[in-house]
Amino acid sequence: MKTTLKPYLLVLIALTISSCRQQNTAPLDVDPDYNPIVANSVDRDLEDIKKDGVLRALVVYSSTSYFLYKGQAMGFEYELLNILADHLNLELDLVISNDLDSEFEVLNRGDVDLIAHGMTITNQRKWEVDFTEHLYLTKQVLVQRKPDNYRQMSWSTLQKHLIHDAIELIDDTVSIRKNSAYYERILSLSNEIGGEIIVDTLDSKLTTPEIIDMVAEGKIKYTVADENLAKINASNQPILNIDVPISFSQRIAWVTRTKSVKFREVVDNWIKEEKKKTAYKVIYNKYFKNKRSFNRRIKSDYYSLKNNQISQYDAHIKTHAERIGMDWRLLASQVYQESRFDPSAQSWAGAKGLMQVMPATAESLGIKDISDPLESLRGGTNYLYQMYSYFDHIEDEHNRIKFALASYNCGYGHVLDAQRLAEANDLNPHIWTGHVDQMIKALSLPKHYNQPFIKYGYVRGSEPVAYVEQIFERYNHYNQFISLE
Repeated sequence: MKTTLKPYLLVLIALTISSCRQQNTAPLDVDPDYNPIVANSVDRDLEDIKKDGVLRALVVYSSTSYFLYKGQAMGFEYELLNILADHLNLELDLVISNDLDSEFEVLNRGDVDLIAHGMTITNQRKWEVDFTEHLYLTKQVLVQRKPDNYRQMSWSTLQKHLIHDAIELIDDTVSIRKNSAYYERILSLSNEIGGEIIVDTLDSKLTTPEIIDMVAEGKIKYTVADENLAKINASNQPILNIDVPISFSQRIAWVTRTKSVKFREVVDNWIKEEKKKTAYKVIYNKYFKNKRSFNRRIKSDYYSLKNNQISQYDAHIKTHAERIGMDWRLLASQVYQESRFDPSAQSWAGAKGLMQVMPATAESLGIKDISDPLESLRGGTNYLYQMYSYFDHIEDEHNRIKFALASYNCGYGHVLDAQRLAEANDLNPHIWTGHVDQMIKALSLPKHYNQPFIKYGYVRGSEPVAYVEQIFERYNHYNQFISLE
């Protein structure tokens, strides 16, 4: 039987090989290097970004990247992005990510030009996007919870309750986001140790610090995090153990579109130079190594990840803002600009209190004790509304409040002069940005403030311009983090 089948079997094999060779030599219709994701991404690079004048960056709202503390926006990415935007002479527009799984899609669609939070550089991700020069190196670690009564345990007993080697995770469950470098690493680790690690996939809206908190609270058993994130977020939670590494050192970077070659080049060069500077190390240590500052922040009532509060005066600010028909968060931003919510603040010119009212103005406003924060708020708000009422001819509400704020800062008369100068230079006297703000800056020069129609003379115009810009910039942050109610 075997002898009879053998010739036929040989012929069949030969025919099969011949057929395969013919198929392999046939021309292919599809380019093996073609990447539809990259091909369909927007053609937008440095020139387009410069033309718009805006650096749009996608960030995460987290305890290290971008958050609000005591009325001030903070974060590792937030500080670096401000430096980068200044370096590129661009306005910074921050977009908070609400779904970590869709970030590459948002980038490739052109909604933003940079994903600015730490991502592990992996070959799988390079199929869709490209990475900048790395910002720092870290490794992934296992985050696990000690028993509730660990303080009463001996060291040796405690060790029996903890995992000490990644191989002990076989047939156990680790909770992580699916589209994360941690997920990729767990799959690789399962293959390396020859056993299954069960993966519990979490909501893509959860940030790594939030997932670490879930371990501390006993909601999940294990997770994985970058070591620098794990260390700072576990610094106030001694019940956590983060001693087990599950990867070698990995590069952490920001993300750009693959097509944005020139933009990525300038960002790469900027990062390389920044990493050489002491300021960069200070910023890194501030958010990833300074445990004392981190613990102070997360215990504060005025930490946006904890409470919907800006300052201890929020209730009073809301009352006065409602009285004059203003968003309380905008008024809070002005109070921060004036005093950083410090009622004992005093300027070189003699202005005092939360709203930095001058003594003569305080008297006219009926403020009996300028150092009383509630009196200062009442009087300062009245003064702001008085300035606001002077510009009732300006129909655009956004512009009207800018004129009022500028008048609060440098005086109504100087703003009127700037409007007159704008009209004389064929600019719109009813638009602040790009029109009257440029003219109030011009009033610091004799050739402008000495003109016969200028009634109030010299003013250091850069100050009210910066004042308005900074209040609105901070207000935008407050809008991101603090609800109106």
